[in-house]
Formats: sequence, C-alpha cells, structure tokens
Amino acid sequence: MGVVATAAAALAAGYLLGRLRPWRRLGDWAADQVRFTGAWVRGGAARQAVVVLVHAVTAPRTSWRIMRAPGHRDADDDKGGTA
Repeated sequence: MGVVATAAAALAAGYLLGRLRPWRRLGDWAADQVRFTGAWVRGGAARQAVVVLVHAVTAPRTSWRIMRAPGHRDADDDKGGTA
C-alpha cells in the first residue's frame, strides 16, 4: 500500500510541475532581467550574480553565446587619426 501511495504522490507532483512549468518561468524571468538592463543593474552585485547564475542554469546555450560574443565598440574608437 505504501508503494502505491508513493507512486501516486510522485505522479501528482510530476503532473503539477509539468503544468506550472517553474523551470520555464524562472528562465523567462532571468532572460527578461538580462535583456532589459534596468533594475537588475541597479540591484547590486548580489542580484546580478543571482540573475546571471539563473540565466546560465536555465538557458546554457544562450548564456554561452552571450559570453562568447565580442564586445561592442563605440563610434569614437573608429575615428583613427590625430586630434
């Protein structure tokens, strides 16, 4: 009887997690925080670390692509010549 109850509880928990999709919601939240650089930048180092860690865990391919992308250059860097 205990095995049946355990199996039913596991099945119910799996169904509930599938319906709620917490992994996807957490990943969407992290992607929004990274994409729209507003409050997460002003939130301090601890908040930035949490956001980046959650984003890396929930979307590793995207995080890897972002880390491997070259940095942006300013227009002032391309002027060349002397002042």
